[in-house]
Amino acid sequence: MSRWPQRRDGPNGTEPGAMGQRGNGTGRAAAAAAEEEEEGCSAVSVAFPLTMMSTGIVGNALAMLLVSRSYRAKESRRKRSFLLCIGSLALTDLLGQLLTSPIVISVYLSDRAWDAVDPSGRLCAFFGFSMTVFGLCPLFIASAMAVERTLAIRAPHWYASHMKPGVTKTVLLGIWLAVAAFALLPVAGLGRYTLQWPGTWCFISTGDSRLTGSLLFASTFAVLGLLSLVVTVACNLATIEALVSRCRTKATASRSSKQWGRITMETLIQLLGIMCVLSACWSPLLVTMLKMIFSHTSFEHCKGFCGKAQSSDLHKECDFFLTAVRLASLNQILDPWVYLLLRKILLQKFCQAASAVSKCSNSEWKERSITLSEEIRRTAA
Repeated sequence: MSRWPQRRDGPNGTEPGAMGQRGNGTGRAAAAAAEEEEEGCSAVSVAFPLTMMSTGIVGNALAMLLVSRSYRAKESRRKRSFLLCIGSLALTDLLGQLLTSPIVISVYLSDRAWDAVDPSGRLCAFFGFSMTVFGLCPLFIASAMAVERTLAIRAPHWYASHMKPGVTKTVLLGIWLAVAAFALLPVAGLGRYTLQWPGTWCFISTGDSRLTGSLLFASTFAVLGLLSLVVTVACNLATIEALVSRCRTKATASRSSKQWGRITMETLIQLLGIMCVLSACWSPLLVTMLKMIFSHTSFEHCKGFCGKAQSSDLHKECDFFLTAVRLASLNQILDPWVYLLLRKILLQKFCQAASAVSKCSNSEWKERSITLSEEIRRTAA
């Protein structure tokens, strides 16, 4: 049973059976040893994609439920643009899990024989399309949320008069349509989706050095992803700076100093958490893609590293690439928790630890009983 599409040639373009004609069965023994080594190299449990899918579905579904409740509340009218962004992010991540994870699980259950699941190759193209759409969309939506929050803090009057829910819906729809159009470029011949190691998923090919369109498509994906990260980090830092400055101004009034210290610390921790999660999940994959593009290499060659005697460096590179992809997929699971679900729990702990700085006393948190939906409603936009 193959864990990769069957190859009719040996490493040097010869028939695999030719190796078995040499010596007293040494060719067969070497082939058997290589097969055993490949078994060990690519042994990955199906429990990993199953766990990621179930966790992602539960987290994003819960986030959508809470956002829906809060959006309908009258007290949340000023926060509806922010809630729309959170809800669309959760919906995008949920769809990404539902469309890609079952395919990966099916391939694992077929002993990683992609040809058995996708004999026509169309499923591979669909998988690559989904990976592109549900990779860029969350990054762009996170950037839109960061810009929205910066405008709300640094230009509140302009924000109140211009940022209506209709504008937010238009921006989100534009993001989805633009990313979907970009992901369809390989259908028009610009770029290519190929099967990736260990043969359980498809993504943008980076090794077609002779095809300018493929390199352009792959490099554009990586550059767009990195630019969205830069925009998110820059806007979040600008928001933090504005909040700290306003907190210092409010500190002159004794009544509001505690409240503003708490709000500043809460928002600062949330924004730092968002930046750390996005950077840790996406930077490895995007930087690795650019490195492969500039070096005209592709991790499609990982399918043969187990049979090579000296493949330690290649093995590490292939494992790192697979880890980078899993980190990017992990972002779909972490998004609802970072943006919404763990906000009260984490901020309470951090606020207690940083009470001297934020003037947020432990007794204040113990006396207040705030439900999660109420905490969402008063989230600083």
